[in-house]
Amino acid sequence: MTYESDRLRDHVAGELSRARERTALLTEAVDDGDLIRQHSPLMSPLVWDLAHVGNQEELWLVRDVGGREPVRRDIDELYDAFKHARRDRPELPLLGPDEARRYVATVRDKVFDVLDHAQLEARPDAGSKLVENGFAFGMIVQHEQQHDETMLATHQLRAGAPVLAAPAPPVPPSPVTGEAFISGGPFTMGTSTEPWALDNERPAHVVDVPSFYIDRAAVTNGQYAAFIDEGGYEDPRWWSPEGWQHRVSAGLTAPQHWQRDGSSWAATAFGRTARITDDEPVVHVCYYEAEAYAAWAGKRLPTEAEWEKAARFDPATARSRRYPWGDDDPTDDLANLGQRHLRPAAAGAYPAGASPTGVHQLIGDVWEWTSTDFHGYPGFVPFPYREYSEVFFGREYKVLRGGSFGADRSACRGTFRNWDYPIRRQIFSGFRLARDA
Repeated sequence: MTYESDRLRDHVAGELSRARERTALLTEAVDDGDLIRQHSPLMSPLVWDLAHVGNQEELWLVRDVGGREPVRRDIDELYDAFKHARRDRPELPLLGPDEARRYVATVRDKVFDVLDHAQLEARPDAGSKLVENGFAFGMIVQHEQQHDETMLATHQLRAGAPVLAAPAPPVPPSPVTGEAFISGGPFTMGTSTEPWALDNERPAHVVDVPSFYIDRAAVTNGQYAAFIDEGGYEDPRWWSPEGWQHRVSAGLTAPQHWQRDGSSWAATAFGRTARITDDEPVVHVCYYEAEAYAAWAGKRLPTEAEWEKAARFDPATARSRRYPWGDDDPTDDLANLGQRHLRPAAAGAYPAGASPTGVHQLIGDVWEWTSTDFHGYPGFVPFPYREYSEVFFGREYKVLRGGSFGADRSACRGTFRNWDYPIRRQIFSGFRLARDA
């Protein structure tokens, strides 16, 4: 083994352990009754997510990469996300809390043994792509962190006394308002070099984007409250036909978890209710709400290509960077990620993370809706399985970019793509606006 392979092995082990610590925090914060309860038909019981994380790890790392005997082949179908809708999972004969904990611990012990013996360098054989640069391990790290964010969303939906706590996000040194101009021309979108990038981020390809303006900050609570107070939810002029139909049928009158507080608004977050903070990004809005606000404000949502150009393109070098601030991994002073804070940070709270054109907080805080349907890039190749991305391509899903305060740095980068139905708002979703130049 070389020094580089040892260093990669240590990195993989650290990322696996870091993800598991977060999973333990989210599942041990509640009692076993809460663990098996379904807090919303949109979400699985937390105990399902826990065992599902272990089952995916077993399938890919123990059986496939390691070639080891199955730990629990009998539960594969129970934890196959495509076989059972979330609303139906509480009726399945799921592993109980203690059994699920023992299962994921057993799997993890075997995974560390597989990691000790895996060859992570590139090889000429066809099977090496799965483990090259630790990809399969990185895929599982990202999968667990994505489920941790899903479990965090479940915590937001649970009733009862608060069980999670975190310090408040940093205070902005100065407010951020206005727009940034992004000059037209080609840029490189996607990646062919990021070692743990998932299939829908690949391959890198050149996209020519006309000049546009994009807001330097995401739309805030205060701005969104003005839309409500001026009758935005009662006026079909601002809504698309599909959006208006959903607004009426779902009875939408404000972002999820908002309620009137005298002449102002309050919001409930993880069991605590407080008045909204005007300069924090609005969160828990669906695509249709974001689209309606944009029309009311005389702007529009950015396309996915516009969002990525604003987030990655450096006009001085004409190069696409990994992140708005450069190529270095996120740190605590660059972005609000990883559940360090349990809410978005106010506009301007991370000045060191701004892009070269002065656009702030493109990474972290809230997932940002774009106007683009989810599809594969030119030359897309599904890897390592079609069900990760390809089966979701089409008009049913809209792309979200940038990550949220609940997203982890391992599953959030300048090329990372998220997607969801345009009606979804239990996710940590917000938006920023753009307009033609």
